[in-house]
Amino acid sequence: MHIYFMGICGTAMGNAALLMRELGHRVSGSDKGVYPPMSDLLRSQGIEIREGYSAEALLRERPDLVVVGNVVSRGHPEMEWLLESRAFPYVSLPELLRTQLLCRRHNIVVAGTHGKTTTSTLAAYLLKSAGKNPGWLIGGVPRDLPTGAHAGEDGAPFVIEGDEYDTAFFDKRSKFIQYLPEILLLNNLEFDHADIFRDLQDVQRTFSHVMRLVPRSGYIVANGDDANIAPLLEAVSWCPIVRVGVGEHCDVRILDFKETPTGSTFKLTWKGREWTTVRWSQSGIFNARNAAMAGTAAALYGNDKNPEWTFPLDALGEFKGVKRRREILIDRPELTAVEDFGHHPTALRLTLEALRERYPQHKLVAAFEPRSNTAVRKIMQEAFTDSLEKADRALIAPVHHASQGAEKMDTEQVAGTLKSRGRDALAAKDNGEILTALIDESKKASRERPLLVVFFSNGAFGGIIQNFIQSLSS
Repeated sequence: MHIYFMGICGTAMGNAALLMRELGHRVSGSDKGVYPPMSDLLRSQGIEIREGYSAEALLRERPDLVVVGNVVSRGHPEMEWLLESRAFPYVSLPELLRTQLLCRRHNIVVAGTHGKTTTSTLAAYLLKSAGKNPGWLIGGVPRDLPTGAHAGEDGAPFVIEGDEYDTAFFDKRSKFIQYLPEILLLNNLEFDHADIFRDLQDVQRTFSHVMRLVPRSGYIVANGDDANIAPLLEAVSWCPIVRVGVGEHCDVRILDFKETPTGSTFKLTWKGREWTTVRWSQSGIFNARNAAMAGTAAALYGNDKNPEWTFPLDALGEFKGVKRRREILIDRPELTAVEDFGHHPTALRLTLEALRERYPQHKLVAAFEPRSNTAVRKIMQEAFTDSLEKADRALIAPVHHASQGAEKMDTEQVAGTLKSRGRDALAAKDNGEILTALIDESKKASRERPLLVVFFSNGAFGGIIQNFIQSLSS
């Protein structure tokens, strides 16, 4: 079958295109602004890519199926022609995955406001290390797996991020509704995606929908410490629930968590019985929970109500993580730099708290780019201010784009509030001002007063991360 992708160079679309190629389909696609590394990776696998969108070119392609990416909206030239001509059938990306791949796999769907990419990578990595030959689709660049996407085999486990964002311009349901979960992980739940959901209850509603898709033979693995998940679990009667967390009511408990100069350690128990002790390079109790959730899903796979709590988790000791998820870019006695994909107040707060504990002697400087459709809105301003207060100094970039009619974050107000609370803060007029401030900070760093810089952005941050690193070697 010839499958054509509209918007093929996005991370999710590109990885899905690679999966379809791995399954033996002919794959081609178009995008606006074709650029590496995804374009190079796709072409290396024999996938044809065309720059720009053209109805005439699509007609010449004559695909059997068109996949409509999330970047496509009304007015798109290929989509408008397709709607009028009905020349070829079209589907959303989640529907493609369900019909061409997930219907033949045992799916572990990782959902939650935070930690989906890390937890999905952990689950796939643990299953692979145990010889279970899983497939996976990761929304990032895993450092412990050979690629971000692998089809695996029919009948094998398949790990996929369960994104609650909407599916396509013609299907406003959450993507994870299409993912056929057999084991559903609910890592945490908060209000996010303010451009899609009205409030927390609206987010809870869509999570309740995916929970109803878990079969009787499946499992819901839930964060037992999350107050927003708890009421959803009360309604579940159709499948077993395994609660994971630090609370005494949890089935899998995280005990004796300790931060160390090189990572962290913690114990896992199953209903009071010791399971394992983990010593690894990742920091923060939130990452310990990610590991416990992933390890629980891996242990449950294939055991049908008789969980094998001897499932080995030794591989966690070698886990390197995911690029741009608290990734250490520079590690010197006088200066450490970290890049994080954080774009939600809770993610910023947890990361800053973990870094503060791991680097107690350092001056902690947070550079934050409000970029996501939620982060740019004023509705999150107070929460972001509270999170940035965890740093000694906050450097706040201009709001990246318009907030689609909603009132946008006032970075000057954020900086002013932080100053009133005794924190140093700068609402920069452009990214260059942040770069200059960071270079000045680096010149003052010393072994006696080391500097820790953490970059928070779900985009390129105007290139200042790379420019900062280059400035240190010049």
